[in-house]
Amino acid sequence: MTKLLLKMFVRGDVKEASNRRKVGYVGSFTGIAVNVILFLGKLLAGLVAGSISVMADAFNNLSDAGSSLLTFVGFKFAGRPADREHPFGHGRMEYVTGLIISFIIMMMGFELAKSSVSDIIHAEKTAFSALAFAILLISVAVKLWLFFFYRRLGRLINSGTLTAAAMDSLSDTVSTAAVIISMLIAKFAGINTDGYAGVLVSLFIMYTGVMTFRDSLTPLLGTRPDRQLVCEIRDRVMSYPDIIGVHDLLVHDYGAGNMMISLHAEIPIAMSFAQAHDLVDVIEDDLKAEYKCSVTIHIDPIADTDEETMRLKAVCEGVVKELGEELSIHDFRIVKGTSHINMLFDVVVPYDFGYTNSETAELVKAKLKEIDEKYFAVINVENDMSM
Repeated sequence: MTKLLLKMFVRGDVKEASNRRKVGYVGSFTGIAVNVILFLGKLLAGLVAGSISVMADAFNNLSDAGSSLLTFVGFKFAGRPADREHPFGHGRMEYVTGLIISFIIMMMGFELAKSSVSDIIHAEKTAFSALAFAILLISVAVKLWLFFFYRRLGRLINSGTLTAAAMDSLSDTVSTAAVIISMLIAKFAGINTDGYAGVLVSLFIMYTGVMTFRDSLTPLLGTRPDRQLVCEIRDRVMSYPDIIGVHDLLVHDYGAGNMMISLHAEIPIAMSFAQAHDLVDVIEDDLKAEYKCSVTIHIDPIADTDEETMRLKAVCEGVVKELGEELSIHDFRIVKGTSHINMLFDVVVPYDFGYTNSETAELVKAKLKEIDEKYFAVINVENDMSM
């Protein structure tokens, strides 16, 4: 079914901006149609059975339909081109939409929780309905299909909104299953657990809202880029023979299709400015074509032919690696004096490193002094923002 829908409405590479939006539209309109049908079916079932939990589940589907509508609006706005006020495009509107959806889900869950608690206090007997039971079973099957449908689309275009919709659908299957169990308990054990099932459903709804809020807020605040993506970019740049090293690699996410990459590329100091400029142009064009993004590369000339510089760099790298294999150095240079040697370089540490940045610098300086009293280190410690 998923393949058929994509074949009907999407042509070409789904990673292209226009086709990515079409995939989002397919997911949105499918979600609207399915959830409206489920809402009407469950509302009928709830009225027939007189069950607050079934009607709570019905309104959960109605909120899902509203969420799908907002998802469509999000994809629509996110696809707008960059303008004077928004030079980086509107891609983050997808995340803003997710925040709005999360608040709607949480409010719906809270209201349903109040109704369910009221039902517990003023319990009324519910009637078992074969029709209601059948509708709920069908609903579980349909929601499971929606989970796999949304998950596949989310992975296909790397959409956090569609991935959140997939998890919402999965939680819906659990909440509907709780309602089904409540109906069976009422029929065969004579115990009215309808209100309690309603509370459980509302809690699932609110939990989904909180998770959707978190997943939408995180990329707005700025997150660490995908490790595999960072490694791919670094390996691609390092594949050019004249590149000695890569550091300060940053990936800026302005929404799908609006990614920016910046990095420092180390090149031999003997390379002319014109040669270095041409090399960087080639690498930037390569990355732009591969990742559909903007790229800025800063050039760092390295004295790779000076034996003394390279020897001292190796000494400093050894000292830094003693503190942790994940540490690295870059921008290494030396200034020789009559009584000492100044070694200037940056040390890169992970955010969860055991020492503070100032402690790390002092430890490296002390270890270099132990090796040779002439070694004076001027160190800048920075956190690794790419890994």
